[in-house]
Parts: sequence; C-alpha cells; structure tokens
Amino acid sequence: MLWTVTSGHPRSHRRARRRARWALLCLGVVIALAVAAVFVLRPPGPRPLFQMPVACGETWQIGTYPGHGDYDVDFFPLSGDPWGQPVLASADGTVTVAGINGSLGGRTPDNPDGPRGRGGGYWVKIDHGGRWETQYLHLLEPPLVAEGQRVSQGDQIGRVGSTGNSGAPHLHYEQRQGWQKVETWFDGAPSGITTDEAEYTARLTSNNCP
Repeated sequence: MLWTVTSGHPRSHRRARRRARWALLCLGVVIALAVAAVFVLRPPGPRPLFQMPVACGETWQIGTYPGHGDYDVDFFPLSGDPWGQPVLASADGTVTVAGINGSLGGRTPDNPDGPRGRGGGYWVKIDHGGRWETQYLHLLEPPLVAEGQRVSQGDQIGRVGSTGNSGAPHLHYEQRQGWQKVETWFDGAPSGITTDEAEYTARLTSNNCP
C-alpha cells in the first residue's frame, strides 16, 4: 500500500500564500508612495523662456475677467480674422495631450453663434521639462501635433477656434509649475495676470521668432 505524504495542512499553505501576497502588495504600495513623494517634493527646474503662443511680431490682446480663473489668459488678435490664426508652442517640449477636453459644441466660422460645448474643446498640453507645462484650449480643429511628439518653440500646434465652453474665437492659455497654475511670463517678463477678481487687458507683441 502506498501512503500519501504531505508537508503540512492545506490551510497552512493557503495562509502562507495570502501572507506572501499581502506582503508584496504592501511593498508595492510603499514603492509607489516613495516614487510619488520624490516627484511631488522635487523642486521645479528653472522657468523656461516662454514666448507668446502666436506669430513673431504680432500684437495681441491678452486678458481675463471675473470668474475666468486665476492666472488664466485669453488671447485675441488685434488684426485679421481670429478664426484659424496659428497657435504656436511657447517653448521646446513634448506633447502630452492632444485631443478633446469636455465636448466640442457647434461654434464654427460658418456658425459662430452655434451651441457651446463643455470644457476646453480641442486642446494641447506640452511638457517642457523641470515640471513646467503649458496648455492651449478652444482650438478650431483637431491639433496638428500628436501625443509623444517633440516640438520646438514656434512650431504650430493648432489654430484659434471656439470649441468647448467658448463664447467667441480665442485662445485660452495657461502655464503650470508642477500641478499648480502660475502667472504667465513671456520673453522673460510677467504678464500681470494673477487673479480673476476684475477684468484686465493688455497688449503684447510676440517674440516667438525663429
């Protein structure tokens, strides 16, 4: 007769496996938290020399209004048809988002009073390194760049439109340090837009030149 030899009770094996899985899970959580802490606590790098996201030598109105959002900047051209004006990268970087934020709505050059959408419509985000980022919203059509694409300062990434929650063709623009919006700087100088408590406008000339 053959006898079956076991090294222990099956329940003890199951408990050991559960303990091992639990230990691995805890280790994974600790590693993830450590990586996140390094990213969050790492100081941002120096501010890139951001340029206005519009063509070299052009003068545009920048502004904000109550309820717009602190540090948010709207760009309006002072000459020519705003629909379809080129939107340029403010600095070298890598595209991290190129798609739709919210919903598009129905405002087009042929139907400028069409229904509004939600959010930013067609938009682009660019990572400039050192935890610096720029965002470009309400573009007319799908962006001219793709996620993961490397862009240089002055490269065209889209065209001015009025998709998303937009009342008229313009470019909504943001600069971010880490996850926080900050005052936009152009060509080494602050824009002056820090709060949306009151309406504010200024005229700036782009130095986003080759």
